[in-house]
Amino acid sequence: MREILRTNDAVLISYAASLLEDAGIHHAVFDANMSVVEGSLGILPRRLMVEDEKATRAERLLAEAGIGQ
Repeated sequence: MREILRTNDAVLISYAASLLEDAGIHHAVFDANMSVVEGSLGILPRRLMVEDEKATRAERLLAEAGIGQ
């Protein structure tokens, strides 16, 4: 899997995940539980991951929506 977005913004990662889901791109959010445990310090960002073969399509989709690294 490849990381396509890293952020502390829960709303942004939720929106990006929704875009991927609507496009039929399987994804996973890594470190979601860890970022909740550490509180609101923002030390551990969440990571949005997709399968390697769909990464280019996913990155393009997020870029078109104004979301990117």
